[in-house]
Formats: sequence, structure tokens, C-alpha cells
Amino acid sequence: MYTPEMRELIKKVEATRAQRIAQGDFPRMTADEKTDVLKENHPDYIEEGFVEIKIGPNKGDKVPTELGLLLHGKSRLENIDIDLNKIDYETDVLIIGGGGAGAAAALEAHKVGAKVLIATKLRFGDANTMMAEGGIQAADKPDDSPAKHYLDVMGGGHYSNVPELAAALVKDAPLAIKWLDNLGVMFDKEKDGTMVTTHGGGTSRKRMHAAADYSGAEIMRVLRDEVQNQEIEVLEFSPAVELVLDEERKVAGAVLYNIETEEYHVVKAKTVILATGGAGRLHYQGFPTSNHYGATADGLVLGYRAGAKLAFADTIQYHPTGVAFPAQIFGALVTEKVRSLGATPLNIDGEQFVYHLETRDVEASAIIRECNKKNKGIEAPNGVKGVWLDTPLIEILNGPGTIEKRVPAMLRMYQKFGIDMRKEPILIYPTLHYQNGGLLIDENGATEIKNLYVAGEAAGGIHGKNRLMGNSLLDIIVFGRRAGKAAGSISKDVEITNLTLNHVEKYHKMLKKENIQLSSISPMLLPNYTHRGK
Repeated sequence: MYTPEMRELIKKVEATRAQRIAQGDFPRMTADEKTDVLKENHPDYIEEGFVEIKIGPNKGDKVPTELGLLLHGKSRLENIDIDLNKIDYETDVLIIGGGGAGAAAALEAHKVGAKVLIATKLRFGDANTMMAEGGIQAADKPDDSPAKHYLDVMGGGHYSNVPELAAALVKDAPLAIKWLDNLGVMFDKEKDGTMVTTHGGGTSRKRMHAAADYSGAEIMRVLRDEVQNQEIEVLEFSPAVELVLDEERKVAGAVLYNIETEEYHVVKAKTVILATGGAGRLHYQGFPTSNHYGATADGLVLGYRAGAKLAFADTIQYHPTGVAFPAQIFGALVTEKVRSLGATPLNIDGEQFVYHLETRDVEASAIIRECNKKNKGIEAPNGVKGVWLDTPLIEILNGPGTIEKRVPAMLRMYQKFGIDMRKEPILIYPTLHYQNGGLLIDENGATEIKNLYVAGEAAGGIHGKNRLMGNSLLDIIVFGRRAGKAAGSISKDVEITNLTLNHVEKYHKMLKKENIQLSSISPMLLPNYTHRGK
């Protein structure tokens, strides 16, 4: 698959390898160097990529332009006559989203005796959880502790995280691993049953638990099976298009849209958990994405329109290692586990230019700088510039067979295109990976809107301005379980008054007052690639 020109450049990688091994780890950046590389290169610092929110609880704050269009958009129900007296489904806990956070929440709500209904946009399990590869963090080894994990989480987020949320994340982490292990997740283990753990970028201890390089898919497999075993009802191809409130402005359900039948359905619920996932398919600043097809920030739009506050919605994670070539898998994730096993980033001259396990934002910024400002990227036939990731180094440092054993899915993905990452480096460039912010929650996933909870990637505050590897699979379990338990428990005492969509009408009036042209309709639900790139 590599062109003759690219193969010539690979010879430079091979020529410098012995010297790089002899020199050991590349020096880490100082605090000042990290600040500089971020401000000069990270997309979050490009002012043209953001707009000011004109209405609502975060009025005056900046968000990515593509998200701003949706927050300033009109409801899909503007000209639709919805009879809120005709209830199609009634439940104690409505969970909107069928990924890992939604499934974990459903199991905990069911456990406390609540009636649970999951409504998901696509199939149950079609979510960013399935796309997660590298692993899940937890401080459960003798040389580690939740306190050390907490310091790493806060440091990774540049100490901007909500401290209480970061503390909840790390305290529950060992319990989350034990819960998943008991459910049947097939974590990598030594022959004696000890969990295999590795480093991630920005971590001070080896606390990454994994199932090869399909950790998210394995976790989702087990959670989905358990939801089905508990006979919890799931509505597939039924995204929420609007939350429903009651006359006291408590959340009281949602309006769903059945993609297959094109019908609207009203769900009356005592509590609602938004677990709608990320925003990668909005393609902020034109970046490719590692996200699944339905990741279009629906939860942020629905929650904000109902009055919930956003937190850190202006901070996005661009994973340092997305596929730059071949074009058929452009933007796909190259798990950080590849770097934790020893693969290092190299420029066109075969030189390493950044420590391979800096935090994701710093690593990505250094790669962007190398390709753009320093003009030392490698141009692929698809016109994309990237840098090499020296994957053969993994086999040299850890022994033959390591790649096949530890990252088998990654090996197979490249082999389909005639590239053997055991023998040849791969070409990578940052890809839009994670929504660092979302709707502000407390330790139990609750928002300021009564009875409305959020879990997973749609939640904001946990990771601050940057998330460390393995803490996303962790937060969907920790806060999914916390939100499910809290929502299920309080649902027994909730009384709902008449259902209304008055907040939607009020939102439209605010848009009109600010002279905002209602050109977009939100939530987006699914991306449109018809004219993309033309």
C-alpha cells in the first residue's frame, strides 16, 4: 500500500532506530514548553473555530462553531403537533442513549427496583464505547492509590476539573473494575489471575486495564448482555428529539422519533438520564473523527434547551494518533496503547520530536506543529500530512509477537491494506476523539434541572480541559452507575404534573429576540456527508 516515495522515507526511520534505542526516552517537556505548544498549535486556541452563545444559561460563553449552530437552531418539533396527553410509554427512569453509560445506568436503576426504559438512536450498543480500544484506568495495584490517580486526573486536566467529580471518579474506579470483572469482562490477566496493567499518557503508575485492544467492545458486549438478561426494555432507532418538562419545570420524559416508521412517541418518565455520547461527527474545524456515526452532540442540545448548564464545552480532545493513511480508514483511532508499548512519533527525517507519552493535548499539539509550522510531516497520496509512529519498535523492545498479542485488532486493520505494522511504521495525525465538556453534573450525575441526570461523554466537569487515556471508559461506568442508582431511587417519590413543551417555545422566542436566523434544526441526529469535501 505504501508508495515507493513513502518506502524511501521509511528507510530514514530504520536508519535512526538503533541510535534512538541507545539514547533511551526522549526528554519530557517542561511546564512552560507544554503551555507554549498548546497555545500555538492546539485547535482549542484557534479563535475562528468558536462562536459566542447568544442565549441560555451559558450566554456569552464560547463553543465550537458547529455546536453553536445547533444551540442556536430551532427544534425539530416547531411545526409538529405533539399530543402530550397521548402517552406511548410510561416509566420510572428513561435513559436516552444505548452506550456504556446508558447500559450501566440501566442496570443500577433496575437493581433498586425502578422500571427502566432505554431509548437509543441506532442499535443498542452503537456508541463511542464500542470504539474505545486502549483500556480503563483504576488504581488497584499495591504501588498505586486513588489519591495518586486523582493527582494524575487533575494534572491531565490542567487542574481545571471539578475536584469533587474527579474524586468520585478515582474513588469508584477499583469498584468499577471489580464490577465489570464479576459481570464477565475478559480483561487481560497473567496466568495467576493478576490483572495486566500498562501506562497511559500522563499517568504516574501502570493502571490501564484492557481486553487486548478492543476493551470498549468487550465492556459493551457484557453490559448489553446483562441488560438483556435483566429484561430491561430497549427502543432501538428511536432518538430523543426533545425533552418534556412538567408545569413545575421538572423533567418529565421526552419525545422520541422512530427513524424506521417516522413516527413521534411521547415517553412519560419520573426521571431522565441523558447518555447520548459525544460530538465527533460535527467535525469541528474540519477534523476527521474516531467517533461512531451517531455522535452529534444531541444530549448537549436537548439539555441546554431545557435549561441545563454547559461546562467546558469549548474544550475538545484531538487524539494524537488517528490514521492519516490509508485514506479508507482516515481518522480511525490508533489506540494510545500502541505508544504505551513503546512506539514513538517521528518526523520526515526519522527524528523523534516529542516524548511518546505526553498528555493527549500536548502530544497532539506537537504533532500538528511538526506537520504545519516546522514542515516536517510526511505527505500521503491522499494529500494528508502526518508523522510516523515507529510500531516495529514495539517488537524490538518487548519481543516478537507482542503486537499480535496486545493490539490484534490494530494489526488486522492495517493488514487489510497491505501494511504490516510489525515491520513498517504507520502514518498518523490527530483525530477528533472526545468531548471534554458537556452538561454540568454533580457527583451523582444530577443537573440543575430537577430529575435530569447525565452520564458519559455528554457530562461535563470530570476531566476539565483534557482527559487522560482510560478515564472515559471509567467515567461511563462510575457516573453511569451513580446516575442510575440516584435516578432509580428518587423516582419512587416523584410526582409529575401536566406535561409541557413550553420551554421549547420560550427558547424560540429568545432566539427571535436576539435576531438569530433559525437556519439549522437541532438536534442533528445523523451527519450529512452528501456535499462534504465538495
